[in-house]
Amino acid sequence: MSKVGVIGSGSFGTAIANLLAVKNEVLLYVRNPETMAQMKETRTSRGQAMHENIVLTDDPAYLCDECILIYPMVASKGFRAMCQQFNPLFRPDHIIIHGTKGLNITPPDGWDEGDEIRLDKKYIHTMTEVIKQETNVLRVGCLSGPNLSGELAELKPAATVIASRFDEVIEAGKRTIRSDRFRVYSSNDVLGVELSGVLKNIMAIASGILDGLELGINTRSLLITRALGEMVKIGKVLGSSADAFLGMAGIGDLIATCSSPKSRNFTVGRRLASGESLQMILEDMNEVVEGVRTAKTAYAVAKQYDIHTPIIESVYNILYKDMDIQEAMHYLMTHGYDRDADFLEML
Repeated sequence: MSKVGVIGSGSFGTAIANLLAVKNEVLLYVRNPETMAQMKETRTSRGQAMHENIVLTDDPAYLCDECILIYPMVASKGFRAMCQQFNPLFRPDHIIIHGTKGLNITPPDGWDEGDEIRLDKKYIHTMTEVIKQETNVLRVGCLSGPNLSGELAELKPAATVIASRFDEVIEAGKRTIRSDRFRVYSSNDVLGVELSGVLKNIMAIASGILDGLELGINTRSLLITRALGEMVKIGKVLGSSADAFLGMAGIGDLIATCSSPKSRNFTVGRRLASGESLQMILEDMNEVVEGVRTAKTAYAVAKQYDIHTPIIESVYNILYKDMDIQEAMHYLMTHGYDRDADFLEML
């Protein structure tokens, strides 16, 4: 595997390409010709200098011909379309390890109308499931963990989890991306690892709100602890075990995104607390904020399966129902549910 492919040149895609380039020649696919021309001229992407081993390409066929191992780093909103675009070029012998922390929803009409939106799990697809639905690739995995792209770009020590049903996928990932600055853990719980990375984005929005209100570390600790429980509850009804939520991709990523101003979801929450509208914030940010979309999905799942998730409910109401933040805080501090670590019953 002398050449490794990366699809997507956003902040995270570029950071992953740089990590891979330490050991490999990397083909980085750039969809937009103007963006690619600028990257070629400056040898930078999203403010990151690109490693000398990164070769830019706008030719999907070339990337798929040259690389057996490919890392898609595409926002969930466009992930299915990406799979459909590459499907004629992907082969059964390809290995795909994606790093997208999002869900694809194919819901029935009217699922999000009215005050009692509900969503059955059969309409919810992880990115691994989308790859299997849209392509003939058999060996699929995902990469997830406390991996803030800004810190990865600065080569600060970090770790991730590569999850797959196939040990050879995990080993291929380790072989190509692991270094003395980037540790790789393994898991066969693909669904749990993916859901961990998805659901923590909602909690990061809530944590950003608390930070914007200057409520302190005690409050953030309260949020993170209760947030983990809600993540486990949603994960269990969607079919995962609880194990992954207690590891690097779960609690590890939750702590990182709930604590860092470099997290996009955290930033949205903090700006909401300052009085900015969601529409204004999203128009101002040039990258996808996965937690905003996921909050609606998780809220609808909780309603469908009658799960008590006050943090998810509050974030949803703030984002989509214009709930006053102080009203949400009052609800979270006074709701009638006070048993500690109740999610342990689901382990």
